[in-house]
Amino acid sequence: MSTTREAEEFYRLVERRRDVRAEFTGDPVDDDTLLRVLGAAHRAPSVGLSQPWDFVVVREQCALEGFAQHVAGERVRYAAELPPERRAAFAGIKVEGIRESGLGIVVTYDPTRGGRQVLGRRTVDDAGLFSSVLAVQNLWLAATAEGLGVGWVSFYREEVLARLVDLPDHVRPIAWLCLGRVSGLQQVPDLERHGWRRRRPLEEAVHHEAWRPDREEH
Repeated sequence: MSTTREAEEFYRLVERRRDVRAEFTGDPVDDDTLLRVLGAAHRAPSVGLSQPWDFVVVREQCALEGFAQHVAGERVRYAAELPPERRAAFAGIKVEGIRESGLGIVVTYDPTRGGRQVLGRRTVDDAGLFSSVLAVQNLWLAATAEGLGVGWVSFYREEVLARLVDLPDHVRPIAWLCLGRVSGLQQVPDLERHGWRRRRPLEEAVHHEAWRPDREEH
């Protein structure tokens, strides 16, 4: 059965999505486009309709610079823990585009959102956290559709980022997303191009009825 044009466009969008680092141009994202992207994120599904996410938009240069310096320090600490051959490979990999993008979006998770009895979270508490991650995915796909790039920065200490954007004690930052206009998107993801990891074939990830133990991790 052939797919519809709408489905084909969606699959192409998913294929085109990239974790952007070096391609940000620094050109500003206008407010209307930003609101459309955030609106898509806000329409993500959530357990019990709890909508546990918030989005902190960061544009101030001092905040961008402070976070970039923190991430640089964490990169150095991570590199020091690697064996020599992996350290050499890691040296050529850019891990953030905080300054270059000029715009950061901190996505958060509030476990108290939705009240004490969130429908659907009683036995799987992490369903709330997963909901905020779904908002990240929606944001990423919307940004790609708008011709923007997104880079998920994960080299940070949560308490440092929480202080940077003045989060309440119970709210957890789950992502700093660099968002911005780009010169283009890479055909091959950065970590594949640099030989860090390969993409697993789909057949390695699909199990039928039960887990197959004869899979090798590469």
